[in-house]
Amino acid sequence: MFATYRPILSLLRGTAFLLAASGLHGLLLPLRGQLEGFSTASLGLMGTAWAGGFVTGCFFAPRLVRRAGHVRAFGAFAASGAIVALLTGLIIDEYVWILLRAFTGFTMAGAFMVIESWLNEKATNENRGTVFGLYMMVTYASIMGGQMIVAGGDVKSASLFMITGILFCLSLLPTAVSTQSHPKPLQDVKLDVKGLYANSPVSAVACLLIGIANGAWGTLGAVYGARIGISTAEIALMMSLVVVAGAAMQLPAGRLSDKTDRRFVLAGAAFGAALFAIVVFLFEPRSGVFVLVLTASYGAFAYTLYSIAVAHANDHARAEDFVKVSGGLLLLYGFGTMIGPLLAAGLMGSLRPEGLFLATALAHLCLAGYTLLRISRRAPVPIENRDAFKTQPADRSVTPEALRLDPRRKAETNG
Repeated sequence: MFATYRPILSLLRGTAFLLAASGLHGLLLPLRGQLEGFSTASLGLMGTAWAGGFVTGCFFAPRLVRRAGHVRAFGAFAASGAIVALLTGLIIDEYVWILLRAFTGFTMAGAFMVIESWLNEKATNENRGTVFGLYMMVTYASIMGGQMIVAGGDVKSASLFMITGILFCLSLLPTAVSTQSHPKPLQDVKLDVKGLYANSPVSAVACLLIGIANGAWGTLGAVYGARIGISTAEIALMMSLVVVAGAAMQLPAGRLSDKTDRRFVLAGAAFGAALFAIVVFLFEPRSGVFVLVLTASYGAFAYTLYSIAVAHANDHARAEDFVKVSGGLLLLYGFGTMIGPLLAAGLMGSLRPEGLFLATALAHLCLAGYTLLRISRRAPVPIENRDAFKTQPADRSVTPEALRLDPRRKAETNG
């Protein structure tokens, strides 16, 4: 039994280091930038640059991998991530950091695609669910672990940048020494917006709006925490709890959506996220405990939305189109994460730190309103014709290649 999973566990170790590096670097930069006096617009542009690089990487990284091979390509991606992390510690300049964040997004997309395709190659229809579950566990635990490293370090020093570089380098070791056969070449990523909208207007619009909200929070949540005066440890815990609360709520929300029209659950969760965001915006909490409770409650609603939207789209899609539909929605989400940081930065700069939550509330209210409108226009898919809801990995750390690992793809591979 253990021998069957040994190659997969080796790859998951590399994934853990890669995600820990990404989580650490993604939290460190806005905190250090805030201390250095970078403008809110520049901090927002760092998130937009990362998202732009990541989406671009999803389209172009497969060509690089086909040319160089999986092992050498992954080594190049991981080494590039380490170089960028060290450069951000050496060159403290907001414009340089914006450029480097775009490179980081590109290299992360390429590295994830290699690991995800490798895991998919080793998975069978019999163990695909277990492999996918392990990947999800590693994803959430590693991102949270990387963010919590910030709590134990000194944001003002270069040590955390060095640790990030070390983690990136450690991520390439499992694949570099692996004797396993290489996976098949990566497939090119395509985006059919017209087809996605025709399949499910709610899901297409929802993923774009969810990307706007989550991109705003993921980029500027740490800046919000720093500006209201909570400690670095509390900021790290806040950023982790939002994602963990969302992960914990995916299954109960998904099970509820299995029993009714998923769009009611989608609209309700969007209203819930908007409600907690508006509470933070209006009441301006400053106590670390209250901030943690309110933001975790926000995350419990906000970070369930993406999985429900994808499940709703797949209710309308043919089984063989699962990868194409889910991959397209993931890319729409990515485009949303490019817009969100700019919107939130503008509101934070012109209003106050809580402007971040006004930005997310606007996105969630638009999502809820549009979903309710569509409920009156289209009948729900009968419950007996749907697949059971399944949770999703952290959407900011997966590529369309990961969707080939999803157990629901068995229907596609089995014809």
